[in-house]
Amino acid sequence: MNIILTDNAKRENLLPLTFTRPVGEIRVGAFTFAERWKKIFNANVSFYTLCYLSKKYPSNIKETNILIDGGIFPDHNIIQLIKKLKLNQALVYNGAIVAANVSESEVMPTDQLNISNFECFELEKLLEINYCFDIFRLNGEAIDIDYKLITKGRKSAVPSTTNTLIAAENIFIEESVQMEGVIINAKTGPVYIGENAEIMEGSVIRGPFVLCNNSTLKIGAKIYGPTTIGPHSKVGGEINNSIIFGYSNKAHDGFLGNSVIGEWCNIGADSNNSNLKNNYAEVRLWNYKSEKFDHTGLQFCGLIMGDHSKCGINTMFNTGTVVGVSANIFGPGFPRNFIPSFSWGGNHGFITYTKPKAYEVAKLVMERRGIEFNATEKEILTYIFELTAKYRNF
Repeated sequence: MNIILTDNAKRENLLPLTFTRPVGEIRVGAFTFAERWKKIFNANVSFYTLCYLSKKYPSNIKETNILIDGGIFPDHNIIQLIKKLKLNQALVYNGAIVAANVSESEVMPTDQLNISNFECFELEKLLEINYCFDIFRLNGEAIDIDYKLITKGRKSAVPSTTNTLIAAENIFIEESVQMEGVIINAKTGPVYIGENAEIMEGSVIRGPFVLCNNSTLKIGAKIYGPTTIGPHSKVGGEINNSIIFGYSNKAHDGFLGNSVIGEWCNIGADSNNSNLKNNYAEVRLWNYKSEKFDHTGLQFCGLIMGDHSKCGINTMFNTGTVVGVSANIFGPGFPRNFIPSFSWGGNHGFITYTKPKAYEVAKLVMERRGIEFNATEKEILTYIFELTAKYRNF
């Protein structure tokens, strides 16, 4: 089986997170969508995305291909139906194709396929992300799905007796984990601790929770689920219902709630975000597609931060703040709640974060994790810089 995860029109609703990745590379639960489908089918998984991302995320097109909407979650019914799909058959939800078996000449986004050309099977239900806030809103359900995938047929390591595990049957710890003097309560949802992860003493965790491979919880961390800390991240302070994609740090005290943080980000010491308005009103969030602050239907909504963005110590983010790619925020007071990509400044005002400086920082940050800031990464950031110039009308 050759699986291709496709972007479609909803990609714009997932900006700024999809400026730097296809929808299928978004992490919700323990996995990205691509990792999840690869694990389920043990198959090749590639992407059909925009041209400027396709060099990093190429399509692997074969004679026959299974196209899947990059932002949908599997359930038992969908998995069984996809296994049975023959050429020119498709799965449909609310009148739109979400998966299809196509020839190489028909590879395109699922929402551009002509439904009349397919024998269709209607889905009664579908779990999917359509907006940035869906990532934290659906994280609990995603953790449930992924926990079952990870732990099926396996036994958890037995941790040191210095740890306190509540509902231990819902906790899975890999053999290589370092963990002493930790309290984990999995009565509220499953907890998975990945390979080579470390949880320092005094940390308190309430599930659902995932700590991915090679990540660290610092001393005294307080975690409320559903929360996911992606690979190669260091996290401390208080976190509630948030996702950090990976290679990002929030190593010190401060609160992060109902938020999504991209890769290569850093949250400065004692920085906080608001996730609830003082008047308890619905939160509105900047939407790149509509180019305005749209209704979310949520009372709790915090910070959305694109890749390569940073904030200095004691930064304060208002409820429902969206930060673009490669922004640098610092200084006293609350900055605006839409911060364009390549912005430099804070409440006192912003200037453009120039490309050479942004490249220099990205190179240094990535080299610390043994990853090259290569020509492809530079081309992607350059494209985003030009694409988002209209928002930097400082």
